[in-house]
Amino acid sequence: MKYVICIIQPSKLDAVREALTELNLSGMTVSEAQGYGRQHGKTEIYRGAEYSIQFLPKIKIELAIADDQEADVLDAISSTVKTGKIGDGKVFVLNLSHALRIRTGETDTDAL
Repeated sequence: MKYVICIIQPSKLDAVREALTELNLSGMTVSEAQGYGRQHGKTEIYRGAEYSIQFLPKIKIELAIADDQEADVLDAISSTVKTGKIGDGKVFVLNLSHALRIRTGETDTDAL
């Protein structure tokens, strides 16, 4: 099993959800996040005053998948969010050693 963490632009959330739903994934966790990478924030002008935004809004998606779904999930995410510009996001894939569905007691891939 794999644990996938995606950091993406907020505007891409619905498109990613639709792409992952087409792969019959049963669920995901979504949270709002702030951060910066190569963008290093940005400078904006509001009412004539210039100010700097250090942390940009992002969306963090977390999902647990079976090993055989990894390539399809990564392809679906990358093809959906890629614009070719700085700030498209990142995807991290970790090994997941055990999963438990508390309600039923199912474990590992049955719990996904």
